[in-house]
Amino acid sequence: MDRIPQELALDILSRLPIPSLVQSKSVCQDWRTLTHDQLLVNKHFKQMVENDPSFILQIMGYSIQNQLYFGDLSSDPNDGNVTMIAKKLTIPPLLNFHLVSSCNGLLLLRSTHPSFELCIYNPFTRDYIELPKLSHHDGVRGFGFDPTTKKYKVVEISYKRTTPFTFSHRVVRFGMRRSHLTETSSSSLIESEVHLLTVGSPTWRNLGCFPFRFMWQKSQVLVNRKLHWRTTTNLIMSFDLATEQFKEVPRPDVITSNSDRRFHELVILRGCLSAVSFDGNNQELEIWVMKEYAVKDSWVKQFNIGAYVPKIFQSNYQCHSSSNSRFYLPKNCIQVLCLLRNGGILLQYGNKAIVFYDSHCRTFQDIQVTFEGISSCFTAVAHVASLNSTDTFVDA
Repeated sequence: MDRIPQELALDILSRLPIPSLVQSKSVCQDWRTLTHDQLLVNKHFKQMVENDPSFILQIMGYSIQNQLYFGDLSSDPNDGNVTMIAKKLTIPPLLNFHLVSSCNGLLLLRSTHPSFELCIYNPFTRDYIELPKLSHHDGVRGFGFDPTTKKYKVVEISYKRTTPFTFSHRVVRFGMRRSHLTETSSSSLIESEVHLLTVGSPTWRNLGCFPFRFMWQKSQVLVNRKLHWRTTTNLIMSFDLATEQFKEVPRPDVITSNSDRRFHELVILRGCLSAVSFDGNNQELEIWVMKEYAVKDSWVKQFNIGAYVPKIFQSNYQCHSSSNSRFYLPKNCIQVLCLLRNGGILLQYGNKAIVFYDSHCRTFQDIQVTFEGISSCFTAVAHVASLNSTDTFVDA
């Protein structure tokens, strides 16, 4: 190792998959020291971002939910079939927890611990930090990195009933037009109360109230250093982690507040903000991609995905024809996970199946997912594994 220039050693180590990189810490003291070098952390993360994502999976079920798995895709060179092997990860010492989101290799977990509710955890370095407890439990959460302060921030949005007068009065601080707020608040008795924690700070900050109710998402959408949610009124709202301000993001023309067409979910596809909807006949899943962030005219409909029933559901519903797929698999059972480098799309169906969709051939392939040989229900979150920790930052 002493004969290898440090720059070359860093380049070699940065190309290793994360499990191998973690194992390299045991080779010798020099390699262990290198794995803590911030240059390597940054270089390795940049390499991983360019690759197809891996996944963190959590098995669903009360008795076994306290377990995380790391899923990596692999393709059989003979028949091209894609599989995912889920390897068990070491978990933090928590009673019960749920996977909330992933950012820069770190996981936000929601716990039922009596003294704290949220923690941030790196499943490969096994570093974790407990966050101060907040009394609110019902709502949505987001987790991201503020490049201006080089700090991680957690946003929690909870809901409470209020009068239209109070609603309109308190939200002006977010910088939106009063006329818009008054129009929105007059038809609703629900307001969103926003709290923010800068990781490392002992207390949460109350940012006031906001005149929209956000829809819960299976995976958080962090694009351009902003968290994104869709609202019950079919808007897209962003929260800037640097300015701590909400702002409306322009939607595709096909989606309006008054139309029957609605967003099914927001996702990230190769770094772009994307929206999933269904066509007018509710038959095909459409994916709209914003090619240039915050530019309304840059929205393009990039994918149309037809109906499909994964094999694991076909025997249960005795449905083998795609024409009946929408009846047996409602829209909320289908989640877009990611866009692969080869143009394929990964879809999750009903917490039981992951499917590879070939956008060129318009074909589907069920991906076998095994948890130590056991099939189970699970949630999946796209994850870029890294050696990052909450007291360092990746310069991506």
